[in-house]
This record gives sequence, C-alpha cells and structure tokens, in this order.
Amino acid sequence: MSRRSPLLLAGLLAAAGAAHFAVPRQFDAIVPRSLPGSPRAWTYASGVAELALAAGVALPRTRRAAAHAAAGFFVGVFPANVKMALDWRDRPAPQRTAAFARLPLQLPLVLWARSVARTAQGTA
Repeated sequence: MSRRSPLLLAGLLAAAGAAHFAVPRQFDAIVPRSLPGSPRAWTYASGVAELALAAGVALPRTRRAAAHAAAGFFVGVFPANVKMALDWRDRPAPQRTAAFARLPLQLPLVLWARSVARTAQGTA
C-alpha cells in the first residue's frame, strides 16, 4: 500500500462529508424511508461522520481505529446506495448506470479502509 493511501482515503471521506452539507438534497433522497427521523438529519449525521472519519484516518495516532470505523461506515451506507439504484432504475441510461455502478464499488472501499487499518502504525 502506498504511503499516500491513507491520505487519499481521508480526502475521499472529507470530500464526501463536505458534499453532505453543500448539496444535502441529493443525499436526503437516498436515505432509506425505514430510518426514523428526517432524511436531512441523517444526511447531516452521515456528513459529520465522514468528516470525523477523514480526520481520524489522516492522523497516524488514530488511523487504525478510524480506518476500521470507515470500513464499517461503508458497509452501513450500502442500503442508501441500493435505494438510489432502485429509485433511479427508470432514469436515463447514464444516471441509471452510475447508480448501479455504485453498488459494487462499496466492496473496494471497504477493502481499502481495511488495508489502511492493517498497515497503520500505533495502537489506536
């Protein structure tokens, strides 16, 4: 694994987290209806979580624990990606393809986070 890999993962998490605040409506739309409370609350909570994970992965002292948590987070948001794919199945082909392409991309994200955790120094 590249020495830059943890920082790239942190950057991805930070960008995704910031997007939850910059354009929350698109995230509100993919919050599963079965979750209690408002979709906007879940959008903001997941944005905060991604920003916190980004900070944790960026710092060597907390990298291992944060990367494990990021792997769990990527698993946890999978139902939102499934909802998006189902909701977008009647959209134009490029949007539909993008929505369905997100589904298998979760696995590499989980494996990437686990790899960062496995190679992290320290005890956190």
